[in-house]
Amino acid sequence: MCGIVGFFSADGHNHQNIVVDMMDAIKHRGPDDEGFWHNSESNVYLGHRRLSVVDLSSLGHQPMTSCSDRYVIVFNGEIYNHLLLRKSLKKSGVNITWRGHSDTETLLACIDTWGLKKTIKKCSGMFAIALFDKKHNSIYLVRDRMGEKPLYYGIQNGVFLFGSELKALKKHPEFQGEIDRNSLALQLKYNYIPTPYSIYKGIKKLTPGTILKVSVNGKYANIDAIESPMAFWSLKEVAINAQLNTYTGSDIEAVNDLDKLLSQSVKGQMEADVSLGAFLSGGIDSSLIVSLMQSQSSSSVKTFSIGFEQEGYNEAEYAKQIAQHLGTKHTELYVSAQDAMNIIPKLSSLYDEPFSDSSQIPTYLVSAMAKESVTVSLSGDAGDELFGGYNRYLWTRKIWNKVKYMPHSVRKFIAWGMTSVSPEVWNKILRQIVSMPLPGDKIHKLANILPAKSAEDFYFHLVSHWHDIDSIVIGVKNPVAPVERSNLGLYLGSIEQNMMYLDSISYLPDDILTKVDRAAMGVSLETRIPFLDHHVIEFAYKLPLSMKIRNGEGKWILKKVLDRYIPRELMERPKMGFGVPIDLWLRGPLRDWAESLLDESRLKKEGFFHAESIRKKWNEHLSGDRNWQYHLWDVLMFQAWLEDQ
Repeated sequence: MCGIVGFFSADGHNHQNIVVDMMDAIKHRGPDDEGFWHNSESNVYLGHRRLSVVDLSSLGHQPMTSCSDRYVIVFNGEIYNHLLLRKSLKKSGVNITWRGHSDTETLLACIDTWGLKKTIKKCSGMFAIALFDKKHNSIYLVRDRMGEKPLYYGIQNGVFLFGSELKALKKHPEFQGEIDRNSLALQLKYNYIPTPYSIYKGIKKLTPGTILKVSVNGKYANIDAIESPMAFWSLKEVAINAQLNTYTGSDIEAVNDLDKLLSQSVKGQMEADVSLGAFLSGGIDSSLIVSLMQSQSSSSVKTFSIGFEQEGYNEAEYAKQIAQHLGTKHTELYVSAQDAMNIIPKLSSLYDEPFSDSSQIPTYLVSAMAKESVTVSLSGDAGDELFGGYNRYLWTRKIWNKVKYMPHSVRKFIAWGMTSVSPEVWNKILRQIVSMPLPGDKIHKLANILPAKSAEDFYFHLVSHWHDIDSIVIGVKNPVAPVERSNLGLYLGSIEQNMMYLDSISYLPDDILTKVDRAAMGVSLETRIPFLDHHVIEFAYKLPLSMKIRNGEGKWILKKVLDRYIPRELMERPKMGFGVPIDLWLRGPLRDWAESLLDESRLKKEGFFHAESIRKKWNEHLSGDRNWQYHLWDVLMFQAWLEDQ
């Protein structure tokens, strides 16, 4: 795991000091080694920070040049099947005298032999790659299929920049840093900034599964053009093709096949020349990954869990039971509210741009704890998106099927009636009837999604925080994310399959994977996600919905695989999120901090928000009449980020 940077500047001057500054900005991603490369003819600079995981010797040093001397590469990630690729080269008659056993050297040899696109399509792994082709004076940027590894790029004052994190790009003197208000609006809507946008104008995230080509020509030439990224793998194509090639095996055959695929993925991702462990929350996904690790390990796997004293937020006790059953070497850390809140000042630096999934806090804490013992940690992320684990997959169908035949005008009228009664009044009316906290909030949330015109529209309402963006962010209308535009009319056989697909191309890479990458790399820990092996993904999409959701429960097939390793009684409990009680903290120990950031005169002076709307929600939250934790956290994370700029 590493960090990469680079740029092309047409002024002909030596900018060695700039590339070094850019590399230093992401030292946390690679504290073990550093290197840069400069081509004076093309004025291309490449820089690399290395976290040594495979081939710890100097033979894995980057930037690395191919044997043909045509290509130079900087690479962040792991190619899990790189030894098989070496065997494929040998079988095809290519004889190479290998200098070391790094996957970087393997990549270059394959690119020399097969070309870039063919090589990338053969790779199983996670990666962000920058490759310079001396022959054609071209820079190629490549990002893995699902977006595990980050890669930003853009043009600032005529200079083409790229890097693993925005903090590297900001070190270039030509970086402009103009805030994109549309991106801010999207962050308030989703709690993350969706690909391809970033918080800065002119800077983008590379779309997962694509290759971007940038041609550079001559010592003083400008960039010819940035072509649209070219897909080498598409989840949309996988999902559509799967509808024509649905899995036809029996239940037991499907369970056997998934068990085998996941075992192979875990085995490949356990390859490392450094110490390795796993996050264990005690939930289905992480428990299954740890089970497969332990079943293939001759020694006890190191596992890590975070515990909270707050009731409803603690899974550590369950994780401990799983660890004892499997015989792992388990470490748990119970943290106080103060421990968690001490992380908040670090968040804007960790994430580089506004990011407001509050589970970023425990993710950082468990990563920091794991780093004390290991350099690599496996994770159970992506099981929910692939196998139907989120509650919204279950009750969207129930609600939508009940209301979709109702005329739209009638649904709008019902929604109006529901919201005409304030949440406070609903709370008083229902207090003696239902036991749920703040039922008025839930009634208003349901009212917001009732007028949806389609199941897809229903989904986007459901996953959004702020709906009335134009009344919150000054100077923008309600923005539409690319995922909403590019998937209109797509139908994958069921509401649930559509939702899983949409989550997999938006929420998964831009929230979950971003959260894990920045938190872990912030402490120089590499994370690996076995569920994201593309063979597992392609298999999951071929499965009929009944093998994912059955009898009103999600992840049916994962539970069946897990039954082979852990007794069901250890796993039967309600699903818990990996969160922290932000709602309570904002009314208590975080109140002064939040009040400072949400000060009305400050908001008006900065000029990004309509202060009245935000202050109204803040006051409602403080009074306890409403729970606006997610909406407020979105604003607070932008405000905290802005304060650090």
